[in-house]
Amino acid sequence: MLFPGAVLNLHIFEPRYKQMVSECLQGGEPFGVCLIREGDEAGDPNVMPYEVGTTAEIGDVTPLENGRYYISSVGRRRFKVERIVAREPFLTVEVSYIPEDETEDPGAMDSLLREIRAVFRDYLRLLVEFSGMHADIDLPEDPIDASFLIGDALQVADSMKQRLLELSSTEQRLTVELGFLRRLLPQLRSLLERKREAPQAQHAAAPGGSFRTNQEKFFGKHFSLN
Repeated sequence: MLFPGAVLNLHIFEPRYKQMVSECLQGGEPFGVCLIREGDEAGDPNVMPYEVGTTAEIGDVTPLENGRYYISSVGRRRFKVERIVAREPFLTVEVSYIPEDETEDPGAMDSLLREIRAVFRDYLRLLVEFSGMHADIDLPEDPIDASFLIGDALQVADSMKQRLLELSSTEQRLTVELGFLRRLLPQLRSLLERKREAPQAQHAAAPGGSFRTNQEKFFGKHFSLN
């Protein structure tokens, strides 16, 4: 899952992806990131992606031995897959780009942003206490950017994040996220209470999905507005 504005750091080592990144670097082009809907990530020629994904613009590149790379990329534009063109050496598709909506009622949007900003602040505070890791994140003033940052930060299943990515209305996305946050807060408070009572016990997963204790953990990611 990749939201516009989110940073995705990758170790590129599979031959097909080494070729893809090489071609992207030569042409100054992004690649696309889609969540897998059906199939396996590794070696499945019939894998099917979700229709909506995000372009990833390559930034920092560290070449490694045997044609491998460390790359840092930033999500840019949402797209819809129109048709699959080829599956070898890597999945190639035709896409149409999804325009971001304009706010029809600035007053209502401002009110929604104020409400979700307060709830999101509580969520981050509890998540920091639960994980023991530091996070210092301010929501952007732009509602579109704010909606994508919140979607990226939520500790929920990727299928739920995909639903957020696919929503065409920013107001609807923020409203759904506010509902997620309101449901997650009491669950997180309950987990914290249990953790305080048994500090030596291994902590449970955060509400809504896995806690992502490795690379995809929220606090190991960054968010870019550039």
